Amino acid sequence: MERYSLLNEKYEAVRNDEKRMYVFVKRVLDLVCSLLALVLGSPILLIVALAIRVDSKGPIVFGHMRIGKNGKPIKVYKFRTMYENASEIFENFSEEQKREYYINFKLDNDPRITKIGSFLRKTSLDELPQLINIIKGDMSIVGPRPIVEKEIDKYGIYANKMFSVVPGLTGYWQANGRSDTTYDERVQMDMYYIDNRSLLMDFKIILKTIVAVVKKDGAV
Repeated sequence: MERYSLLNEKYEAVRNDEKRMYVFVKRVLDLVCSLLALVLGSPILLIVALAIRVDSKGPIVFGHMRIGKNGKPIKVYKFRTMYENASEIFENFSEEQKREYYINFKLDNDPRITKIGSFLRKTSLDELPQLINIIKGDMSIVGPRPIVEKEIDKYGIYANKMFSVVPGLTGYWQANGRSDTTYDERVQMDMYYIDNRSLLMDFKIILKTIVAVVKKDGAV
């Protein structure tokens, strides 16, 4: 039994070293890729900003409070895709619309979304300001999507595991269905990613996300 105990300790030590190396390399890649994306994508960012300004009143970029690693509140940046009076529009929702939103935290044909906002969501261009979050270290390129406080109950016993990793700009869920999946399926996908994450898996997720965005699979 002592022999097996020593073998298990050595195995855990190797696994911990591999995990630390993975986290370090991933952070370096996050910084390099995000900085390059900001520089090379600056013309696109400018065009999107101008389109939002012309389309409707309100700020171009807004910060939405989410829950990050270790349960730390983080402000996630996005291009504005909703009308400035979105909260007032929500109050006029029918009971059926509110029920759908509270169950899935999304709504088909959401009247709060602007014309340019609909395009930005379908192409995921609204997420580009989160490159700043990645540079700050609040997010990674790949990881479970950051959730709002109201969504914690959806994760139940998996909440602590969810907050054990840095949330991502994209993740296993976005690469495998996006809005076509139920919330329970999303939770299971997040848990699968956390248990099996690796640089190879991250690379595959990035490629699948690009394909899903281009094809508009599961777009909101």
